[in-house]
Amino acid sequence: MHYSSLEACLIDLEKNGQLVRIKEEVDPHLEMAAIHLRVYEAKGPALLFENVKGSQFRAASNIFGTLDRSKFIFRDTFKAVQQMVALKNDPIKAIKKPLANFSTAMAALKALPLKNPLLKPVLHQEIKISDIPLIQHWPMDGGAFVTLPQVYTEDIDTPGIMKANLGMYRIQLTGNDYELNKEIGLHYQLHRGIGVHQTKANKKGLPLKVSCFVGGPPSHTVAAVMPLPEGLSEMTFAGALGGRRFRYTYRDGFCVSTDADFVIIVQVYPEGNKPEGPFGVHLGYYS
Repeated sequence: MHYSSLEACLIDLEKNGQLVRIKEEVDPHLEMAAIHLRVYEAKGPALLFENVKGSQFRAASNIFGTLDRSKFIFRDTFKAVQQMVALKNDPIKAIKKPLANFSTAMAALKALPLKNPLLKPVLHQEIKISDIPLIQHWPMDGGAFVTLPQVYTEDIDTPGIMKANLGMYRIQLTGNDYELNKEIGLHYQLHRGIGVHQTKANKKGLPLKVSCFVGGPPSHTVAAVMPLPEGLSEMTFAGALGGRRFRYTYRDGFCVSTDADFVIIVQVYPEGNKPEGPFGVHLGYYS
């Protein structure tokens, strides 16, 4: 399926008996995560929490909870993407068998990011961080976190979406001594793409512009965690896997995914950074 949004994916999963709606009020402080964990361990369905305590917004989880469901979501594009990645890993294949690989090359071109011409508004409303579901997963976590974001940054020396980095780095929304609705925490290593971008920007005395996308088509989420061949951008991969080009625009110098459900824009300054965490990781300890 070529989903244009997370909502479209959830509707498809529900039609095929792979999603359960939870209409009762659920507390995002520990209770929601506990429900999710039990369902995940039982290899259960995706979940849609329709009544999140303290928030007007719904929350979805366990979308990729089983391998079969993940394959189902990308059933129309999975094989073509496999061929595209293989071709990028070994371009000689295209030279040896140009006709056999022509369709794969054309599919890659059709997956290139598409800048939204702004023929219609892409911003529905502006809200505060405290308006979204503030999910705390473990008792000793430093606060509420977003754990499946797509974090976008650009190289200050070579700006533009084709040289950008899209990674999955946890986002701490509350806790520590963060000023609510004005400061958040980002966790990443300096040798990662975003860390390299930060170092370059900060050496010039400039803040790094960071766009955090939450939700959107499921292919965007998967792209943020994929170890891709050199030269294949996460945004192009997202377009190929989703069967729909990654759509974006710019707002005040920040890239905005026009299909995301939420976009958090922040700046990382050279000085004055604060600690992040702790957070209970899947390996069984707090980091």
